[in-house]
Amino acid sequence: MGSIQPHFHTLALVAVFSRHAEAIAWGLEKLQTMLGPIALQSEDFDFSETRFYTKEMGEGLRKRLVLFEPWYDAGHLTECKLQTNAWEEELAQSGQFPDARPLNLDPGYLTLAKFVLATTKDREHRLYLRDGIYAEQTLFFAHKRWQPRPWTYPDYCRADFHLFFHAARRYLKEKLNREAEQEFQIEE
Repeated sequence: MGSIQPHFHTLALVAVFSRHAEAIAWGLEKLQTMLGPIALQSEDFDFSETRFYTKEMGEGLRKRLVLFEPWYDAGHLTECKLQTNAWEEELAQSGQFPDARPLNLDPGYLTLAKFVLATTKDREHRLYLRDGIYAEQTLFFAHKRWQPRPWTYPDYCRADFHLFFHAARRYLKEKLNREAEQEFQIEE
């Protein structure tokens, strides 16, 4: 029998998208109250691979990937997704924007080996967590590069997204190395 080990070395990574810069800024403020300071942010990418969100979110969507600094307990992914859904609803109900859904917050987590994304939609490859939340491995790292799965959303297959994921992985690796050095420092 294997011994149970806690799941360490994980950082929260959230995709934030909207056509409104103010909605993105609002979402980032909310996320920091739950996940802590931001370690890295991508540029705002054009989100044009699908028209799935156009009816409720409008045209000209932009997506930003955001990595958070503190260690993240992957076991809290359900709570995180439930909270981000509540914030999306709060902003939609505020009437500040003309769209039915002015903001989309897609939380996930990053390890050295994978990026896992939370979702409310069940599919054959997704694992049920609880409370109507599922998880999928969206990307995996092998042969020195990020690679998609057959079900990976098209934007996560893009080279510019992968550049961000390389930077995020490098940040995670450096954080691990810094903590290992501190752990083994000998006091004089």
